[in-house]
Amino acid sequence: MESYFSNNERDTLLANIITYTSAYARGASNATRFEPQFRKEYVSRLGPFRFANYFVAPDSTHYFFIIRPVGSGMYQRGVGGKFRMGKNLMPVDYEELWCTPHFKSDTTVKERGGFLFKAMIKEGNIDKYLTMKHYVEWPDSTLVYDKKIKEWVATKPMLPQP
Repeated sequence: MESYFSNNERDTLLANIITYTSAYARGASNATRFEPQFRKEYVSRLGPFRFANYFVAPDSTHYFFIIRPVGSGMYQRGVGGKFRMGKNLMPVDYEELWCTPHFKSDTTVKERGGFLFKAMIKEGNIDKYLTMKHYVEWPDSTLVYDKKIKEWVATKPMLPQP
């Protein structure tokens, strides 16, 4: 990562990715999450998020693997994806390709996410590893990434809980 960006640039890029991958800021929606009034909240979330791997392919596709908190922060998961770089370090054509299950162990997230990251930059996807449920939680038969709205969506309507 250091070979691509300064510390400030890395933090800016990570805050931009957090805006895509994290819960909406209070009062924001899918349509408004990038508006300036919400920026401070996304930046405030930087602490537990970090880049684990980063690679820019010869065709200018940027591939990333971040480690992010899950729930209260006791657990974490890996998220991998790709984008093209827009102005002001803003990802465009952003797509998350995989999420690991959540783990307590930092080592487990790094090992399994690192394996998926290498496969992703080599193949452009991780399709042949989707059945490895100890490595890939999503996409699966219940959740897929919607490239239009840039978030994970259920493949079937969720049934109300009794």
